[in-house]
Amino acid sequence: MPKKENLDWIRDFIQAHADRPMKIKELAKAIGVKAEAYPAFRRGVKDLITQGKLVHLKRGRIGLPDQMDLVTGVISLTRSGFGFVKCDNSDEEIFIAARDLHTSFDGDRVMVRLKPGRGFKDKREGAVLKILERKTTKVVGKFKLGRGYAYVVPDSKNVHRDIYITKGQTARARDGEKVVVQLEEWTDPYLYPEGRIIERLGMAGDPEADTLSIIRKYDLPTEFPAAVESEAEAVAADWSKEENNRRDLTKLVLFTIDPADAKDHDDAVSIEKKEDRYRLGVHIADVSHFVRGGSKLDAEAFERGTSVYFPDRVIPMLPEKLSNDVCSLRANRKRLAMTIFIDFDQNGNVLDHEICQSVIKSRAKLSYDEVQAFFDGGTPDPAVERVAHELLLMRDLARILLKRRQEAGSLDFDLPEAKITLDDNGNVVDIGNRVRLESHRLIEEFMLAANREVALHFFRNAQPILYRVHDRPDMEKLEAFAHFAKAFGYTFPVSPTMPTRAIAGFLDTIKGKPEEDLLNELLLRSMKKAVYQPENLGHFGLAFTHYLHFTSPIRRYPDLLVHRLLKQLKNGRYPVKLAQKLDSVLTNVGKQSSEMERRAMEAEREAVKAKQTVFMAEHVGWEYEGIISGILNFGFFVRLVEPGCEGLVRVSTLDDDYYAYDEAGYRMVGRRHGRVFRLGDKVRVGILKVDVEAREIDLFLVKTAAPRKAPKEKRSQRRRKR
Repeated sequence: MPKKENLDWIRDFIQAHADRPMKIKELAKAIGVKAEAYPAFRRGVKDLITQGKLVHLKRGRIGLPDQMDLVTGVISLTRSGFGFVKCDNSDEEIFIAARDLHTSFDGDRVMVRLKPGRGFKDKREGAVLKILERKTTKVVGKFKLGRGYAYVVPDSKNVHRDIYITKGQTARARDGEKVVVQLEEWTDPYLYPEGRIIERLGMAGDPEADTLSIIRKYDLPTEFPAAVESEAEAVAADWSKEENNRRDLTKLVLFTIDPADAKDHDDAVSIEKKEDRYRLGVHIADVSHFVRGGSKLDAEAFERGTSVYFPDRVIPMLPEKLSNDVCSLRANRKRLAMTIFIDFDQNGNVLDHEICQSVIKSRAKLSYDEVQAFFDGGTPDPAVERVAHELLLMRDLARILLKRRQEAGSLDFDLPEAKITLDDNGNVVDIGNRVRLESHRLIEEFMLAANREVALHFFRNAQPILYRVHDRPDMEKLEAFAHFAKAFGYTFPVSPTMPTRAIAGFLDTIKGKPEEDLLNELLLRSMKKAVYQPENLGHFGLAFTHYLHFTSPIRRYPDLLVHRLLKQLKNGRYPVKLAQKLDSVLTNVGKQSSEMERRAMEAEREAVKAKQTVFMAEHVGWEYEGIISGILNFGFFVRLVEPGCEGLVRVSTLDDDYYAYDEAGYRMVGRRHGRVFRLGDKVRVGILKVDVEAREIDLFLVKTAAPRKAPKEKRSQRRRKR
C-alpha cells in the first residue's frame, strides 16, 4: 500500500474510477494493497467515511459524496433559526431550513443532502444528514428550575434549543444562575439536547458573572498553566548579561505614549532632526528574548494568539511577569528592545533604515491626554515639558507622514469607538464614544511606518515572512454599496481596478455629513477582513504594497514571530534548516493568529455591548438624539449619538400610520400620510425597555428632526406593515 501523510489519495483513486463503484476489498485489489496492509487500508477507508470524504453507496460499495447529491462543510446558524453550510470544496453556501438542521450546532462540520429547487436568496437548499465533527461541546447560559426538571437557556442566539440537565448533574446551581454546560451526545432531533453543569459563574446581572459568561462562551483562556508561570519567572529572573550584546541606547531621549491606565507598554519613540532630515526611532519590547521558540511560553502564546481587552480587564497573551513587568517599557528602567531607525526627508520619503537589538531606558510614561493638552497649548505636565522639543518634532513628522499616506489613497474610516467607564466594583458609571486625538494619530503614523519598513526589509532581502494582508474588495459588495450610496445622492464609482484613492475621495466627500458614520461603517463591511499569511497581496486599506505587524509583540503573536525571524537573518538570509520548514510555520501561525484575532474581536464587541445594555437599563424613559442605522421589515435601528449604543424602534410602536418597508429604497414609508424614515435620518427616541440578557435595547420614537413625505408610488409596490 502506498505510504502517504494522509489518506486523500484513496479518494483520488475512487474519483478517477467514479463510473465503477467498488466494495472495500475490490478497491484494495484494484489499488494493489497487499494482504498484510489490508487492515490498515480498511481503517483508512472508514476514517474517510467518518470524515465525510467518502460515503456508503448501495450494496456495500464506496463512493464520493457528490455521487449521492451530498456535500460536506461547516454550518453557521442564524438568530432567525435557519442556517448555511459553507461547502468544503467550493465557496458555495447551502441554505438549511430550521426543520432540516437535524442536531447541528453552530460551527459543526456536517454532511448535507441537496434538495431540488432553491431556498433563501436563490441558494441551493439541503438537509443535514450527519454531524461529522462537533465544534460546540459546551454551552453558557442561564439555569432555570422547572417542576421536576432543570434546563439552561443558552446565551448565544445561535443555539436554538434549551439544554436539559441530566438528573443529578445540576452541581447545585440556583435558579437564575449563569452556568457552563458540558453537552452529552445528541443524535435525535426530536428530543432536546442534554448536558451536565460543570461550572457555576454567579447570578445573572452580577458584573463578574456576566463577564465570565462571555469569557467562557468564547472559550478564552484565563489562568496560565503552572509550568508556564514558572517558566516566565525563570526567564525574567536575570537578563542583565544580555545588555553587553546590544547597542546601548540608554542615553537616547525616548518615551512611551499610551492610555493613562495602560500597563503593557510595548513601544517607545524617539526623534532627532539634522538639517532637513528626520531620524525616527521606534523601540519595541524584545519579547522574543524571553519567549523562545519551542518553549512552554511560546506554545501558550501561540494558542492564545492575542491579548483580549474587555472594559473591566485584560486577558493577556503572556503571563503578567512578562507583559506588565520585564517586557513592559517602564519609565526609568532598562529594558531590552528591538529598534528600527527610519530616516525621512521633509516630504516623508524614506531615505534609509537600520534595525538593531538594543538596551533602552524610557525617560517618561506619557498619556495621550497629556500630550494632547500640550499640543492644544495647555500648561504641560513636568514629564511632558522635559520632552517638549521632541514632541513638537514628532508632531511635525507625523503630519507629514499622514498627508503623504492620504495622498497615496490610504483609507481612514474614523468610526466612533465605544468608551465604558466603570467603578471599582465593575459597575458601569458612564458610556460614550472615545475622542480620537492628534496624539493618537501621531503614534499610529509611527507604528505604521515601522511595520511597513520592516516588511520591506524582508522583501528586499527576498526572505519569506508573515504579512498582514488586506485583499481587494469583491466587486459584488462594492456594487451593492454603490447602490446604497446612491440612495443618499452620492455617486460611488466601481471598477475591477478601482484604486484606493477613489474610495478615499468618497470618504472625503461625506466627511462631516450626518450620514458619515453610517456610510463609513457600511463601506468598511464591504471590505475584506485583514488576515495574516505568507503570501503577500499588499494592504488595500492602507494602500501599502508591503505590510506586517512588528510593533506589539506583548499582545500579538505574529509580531513576536517577526522579531524572532529578524534575529535569524544573517547577511539578509535565513539559515538553511530554518528556510526549509518556514513556509509551513508561517502558514500555520497565520491561520491560527487570524482565527484568534477574530475570536477576540467578537468577544470584545459582546463585552462592550453587555456593559452598554446594563447602563441603558438604568435609563428607561430617557430621551436621546440618534441616527437611523438600519431598516428591516419589523422596524429600524437607531444609533444613539451621545451614549454611542444602538437600539430598535419596532414598527408596531409607530401608531400614527401603517408603515410599508421599501427594501430597495432603504426606508419605511407611511401608507396614509406618506411619512418616511430612511437610513441616515436624525430622530429623537426614548428608551422603552432593555433586555440585559439578550443585549437588546427597545426604543420609542419621540420625533424626527425633519419629517419627510415619500414620493407617490403604485399601491402594488408597497408591502403593508403595521
